[in-house]
Amino acid sequence: MKLGLGEGDKLVTLKEAEALTGRKVSTWRRDIFEKRVPCVHLGRRQVRLQLSVIEAMVREGYRPAVTR
Repeated sequence: MKLGLGEGDKLVTLKEAEALTGRKVSTWRRDIFEKRVPCVHLGRRQVRLQLSVIEAMVREGYRPAVTR
């Protein structure tokens, strides 16, 4: 996974990440707490995820269907 903010790298809210991936906000928060997902803290409660990190997670987790 790419770490650090690149030029033009979009930050998304946890609700937006939920809409993109189907993972609940609580799951994202748990993964952030357990330091499995890099994030950006914008104050005490505001958390953002890099869109490129979410896209990389989807790419790495993709498994094509097996035909028999």
